[in-house]
Amino acid sequence: MFDTLIEKLNSGTYITLETTPGHSPVFKPTIEKIAALELDKYVDAFSTTDNPLAKLKYNALFAAKMLQERFDKPVIATMAMRDRNKIALQSDLLGANEVDIRAILALTGDPATMSDQPHTKGVFEGDSSLLLDIISAFNAGMDHAGKPLSPEPQKIIPFAVVNAYAKNPKTLQKKIQKKIKHGAQGIITQPVYDIESAKLLLELKENANRECCPDKKKGELIFGVFPITKLRTAQFLSAHVPGINVPDIWLEKLRVANTKGPEEEYKVGFDLSKTLFDELKVLHPKIHLMTANQFQVAKDILK
Repeated sequence: MFDTLIEKLNSGTYITLETTPGHSPVFKPTIEKIAALELDKYVDAFSTTDNPLAKLKYNALFAAKMLQERFDKPVIATMAMRDRNKIALQSDLLGANEVDIRAILALTGDPATMSDQPHTKGVFEGDSSLLLDIISAFNAGMDHAGKPLSPEPQKIIPFAVVNAYAKNPKTLQKKIQKKIKHGAQGIITQPVYDIESAKLLLELKENANRECCPDKKKGELIFGVFPITKLRTAQFLSAHVPGINVPDIWLEKLRVANTKGPEEEYKVGFDLSKTLFDELKVLHPKIHLMTANQFQVAKDILK
């Protein structure tokens, strides 16, 4: 299962779909929505998020296990440094390993100050590089302290994230390079909204691979795609989310469509998003689709 995923990532068409577990003790309804739309037929893998925006959600590792068992497709489970120290991170990885949850997206995590839980404090023993280093140690048969694990864990596939945009491309290249140096095999970008930015990201990735690890396994770039179907979403992403650049032409077209009503606004936003998705797939068919569990939008984009 995971060998096929890596083969697709390195040489084929690779499409993954993000799922966001809810503020609920059950994840099955999300799975049923995916099954009803037969989305598993359109993607190579799923992912699960880990308490995004520091808001309490269903556990990403448990959700990943349920998705993987239901659809017999690999699932990339997110783990955030915000919520765990080195002991908890490694303990979770050990348990996940036995039940074959072996693709891990390492995140530093959103600030604990954003949490909906009173007086929450972030752990943050390190950034996502620490988790990538822990995974490298596991893949070498030992824990982060260098103590052998018996038996050795099954191999873990490490993923990481980077911004899709930076005023200084060299800064972004250094961040990509850092992720590759610490072992990330797949590097998922924040949402991309224009082809020129996508081409630049590919160039930066090639430079990072060349400068970081010319004789080692290279990191592969995966374009993040988040369809925009509302003007307010575009405005929020443009103004408040670092590392994302929504082109002025998108904002202008959505602004005009907004004056004509919600149906026109949705149509214009969807058409822009679908065209972008198709163009990115031609340029570099490695895409991670994020729709905030709007799974009908996901199917319409994918089919």
